[in-house]
Amino acid sequence: MKTPLYMNANGKLIDLSEAQVMGILNVTPDSFYAGSRAETERDIIDRLHQITNEGASIIDIGGYSSRPGAEDVNKEEEMSRLRFGLELIRKFYPGAVVSVDTFRADVARMCVEEYGVAMINDISAGQMDANMFATIVQLGVPYIMMHMKGVPQDMQKNPHYENLLKDIFLYFAQRIQQLRDLGAKDIILDPGFGFGKTLDDNYKLVNHLDEFSLFELPLLVGISRKSMIYKLLETHPEEALNGTTVLNTIALLKGANILRVHDVKAATEVVKIVAKMKSCTAF
Repeated sequence: MKTPLYMNANGKLIDLSEAQVMGILNVTPDSFYAGSRAETERDIIDRLHQITNEGASIIDIGGYSSRPGAEDVNKEEEMSRLRFGLELIRKFYPGAVVSVDTFRADVARMCVEEYGVAMINDISAGQMDANMFATIVQLGVPYIMMHMKGVPQDMQKNPHYENLLKDIFLYFAQRIQQLRDLGAKDIILDPGFGFGKTLDDNYKLVNHLDEFSLFELPLLVGISRKSMIYKLLETHPEEALNGTTVLNTIALLKGANILRVHDVKAATEVVKIVAKMKSCTAF
């Protein structure tokens, strides 16, 4: 039997051996999937209702688009967008488990200290802000660190690896050790689908997801409507839900603990079906 993995979210222990669904709330004007953008108060409230009513256990809010080639947004603008969204979350869903998608230590601190967010989701694993690791330890919140080669503005310009898995595992091993040395506790890994990876790289990662179990840490998979789906199928993000569901199913079968998604209802159904299948092993 798999050893349970727990995450302490604002004093609440979440058993990650039971897969969780994280619903995406983008308070940005330029995220790659138009259906995920929510800028007005009404749009944000509607999206919060949808995420919660469809069964997500975590809300992941971001104020900085990290799509390939996205324009840089300064810290003040990112904070302003997040404050607007977090005020609405606090008003309508005060008990929600909230994750903030940011690579900036100052932004992370503001969100935790002013709004009590439960965790930080960093696409750069500390690469884009040298103060992030120390800040996370001081704040005492769970930390999702993602593998990314480069930065959003250049990460998809001919990414190359000598050995994809070896490079990513070394990247995580070094950073896990750094965090442990500082006293970090709850660390969650995200392989970083679409962040500095070719189409083939992404599918190699899917094939080898189960090997991330060697770290004995929770694994987050964020594959929702990404180009690895719609470019392969020659469609668009708006038509990538079926492919997302297929890959989320595979990810759960290979050990994913958290699915970060735009389409919460579809993901919660995948979680229920896979959990049922795993519970019915005896004849």
